[in-house]
Amino acid sequence: ILAEQHYRKLAVWLEGLPVKMAWLSGSLPSRERKKALAAIQGGDAHFAVGTHALFQEEVTLPRLGLAIVDEQHRFGVTQRLALRQKGIGDAHQLMMSATPIPRTLAMSFYADLDVSVIDEMPPGRTPVTTKLVSQRRRAEIVERVRKVCAQGHQVYWVCPLIEESEKLELQTAVALHADLTSSLSELKVGLLHGRMKPDDKAAVMAGFVGGDVDVMVATTVIEVGVDVPNASMMVIEHAERFGLAQLHQLRGRVGRGAAESVCVLLFEEPMSELAKARLKVIYEHADGFEIARQDLLIRGPGEFLGARQSGVPLLRFADLERDVNLIEQARSAADELLRREPGAAKAHLERWLGGRQEFIKA
Repeated sequence: ILAEQHYRKLAVWLEGLPVKMAWLSGSLPSRERKKALAAIQGGDAHFAVGTHALFQEEVTLPRLGLAIVDEQHRFGVTQRLALRQKGIGDAHQLMMSATPIPRTLAMSFYADLDVSVIDEMPPGRTPVTTKLVSQRRRAEIVERVRKVCAQGHQVYWVCPLIEESEKLELQTAVALHADLTSSLSELKVGLLHGRMKPDDKAAVMAGFVGGDVDVMVATTVIEVGVDVPNASMMVIEHAERFGLAQLHQLRGRVGRGAAESVCVLLFEEPMSELAKARLKVIYEHADGFEIARQDLLIRGPGEFLGARQSGVPLLRFADLERDVNLIEQARSAADELLRREPGAAKAHLERWLGGRQEFIKA
């Protein structure tokens, strides 16, 4: 959904300019896919917009100069590395995320990434109130949804699964859609999930954007790329099972208009200590970078010279909380060493990185 929105917006912005665009996704019909691949590989397309399909081996980008990765936390290190390696030489890379993954945040501390922070809300946006509610009070939330829709606003209700699982006893999107259609019979309840055909997804989204659908029951497919200013309430089922980045991204689907907005995190008891820690962070913080910092403390930074994006680092690096002053000094020393003794700096890197330099670039 997000990639397609980017393509459509860019097509409008670049209209009339001598810039050719190509669109590539896994759901493209064979004929259109071949045409897009030919334009990208032949260099006719100056701008390629797409989903994970751009990472596939069959895709070559002969003159890649800039790779922009939106919602960076949704991609693995290996995927981002694959995109970089499609270019000749070192392509510039811009990564965007409202909630950077622990590894990326940690690498920004180590000065390998330059960070720009947009710390203001767009004009016309309102802060979102976050509420933690036990599943025992579910009936109250359904009534709250009824009232919100009666006031002319719309609601998202997000589930972790599409259909029932033998291993997990969780509320599913399909079952919830049936329940809410019955209990909120006066409202139009839509269903959106990743297994739907592209045309069906587009039709449901168009209905929600146009105001024909009052309540959208969905999976995390709506996590990014959905902008409906009239939606003022978000309910997240089994919030204890979601990561901090997902919770923050989902909450960001509301509060996009002038109306007072609320995000309800429904949780099932008993909860693990880790789940309690995550919900406490999302309840207390609205700033994506602070949430990412707390995530770093909870999960660990992962590997700087490998593909793991969270967890305990396998090499002994400085502690990002405790050793801030030491890291600042190391940054200055590294700049001076590179400037005065480039040969010694190169030998030092070879010794410590051992041929794994490419991981740092991802």
